[in-house]
Amino acid sequence: MVTEKELELLACLEKSSRLSVDTLAKLLNIEVEEVKKMVKKLEAEKIIVDYVTHIDWTKVKEHTGLTAMIDVKVTPKHGVGFDAVAEQIYRYSEVKSVYLMSGTYDLSITLEGKTMGEVAMFVSEKLATIESVVSTTTHFILKKYKHEGIIYEKNDDDKRIVVTP
Repeated sequence: MVTEKELELLACLEKSSRLSVDTLAKLLNIEVEEVKKMVKKLEAEKIIVDYVTHIDWTKVKEHTGLTAMIDVKVTPKHGVGFDAVAEQIYRYSEVKSVYLMSGTYDLSITLEGKTMGEVAMFVSEKLATIESVVSTTTHFILKKYKHEGIIYEKNDDDKRIVVTP
C-alpha cells in the first residue's frame, strides 16, 4: 500500500527524476531521511522502475536510426493468453516496448532500428515466425512532437499571415 506522501513523491519524480533528495524533502515538507527511505521502499517494490533521460535525437547529426510502431494480431495461447507471446517479443533487444491493446490489434510494439531494412528483417524473420503471430502492420515515426509529456521543437513563432480589412 502506498501512502499519500509516497504518491506525492512519485508525482514529483515522474515530472523530474533529477530532483535532489533535499529538494524533494522541501517539496514534500518532510525530512531528507524519510525521502531516502520512501525511495528505497518504492524501488524495492518495483514501483519506481527506472530513472531515464529523454533525448531529442533529431539534434544529434551522428545518430542514425528510426523508430517503428508495429501492430500485431495474435492468437492467444491456451492457459497463458497473450503473456507468453508478449514475453517472447519483448526479449528482443531492439524492442523498446510491448503493450496489450484493445481494438483491431492485440499487441503494439515500439522498435528501434538503424534502417527500414533492419526493421523489415525483424518483422519478417523474427516477428512473423512466432507461431501465435497472425499479422502485423508497421508504422514508421516521421516526426516526434510530444513524447512522455515532453514537447519537442515547440516553435512559438506565429507564421500566420496578418490579414486586415
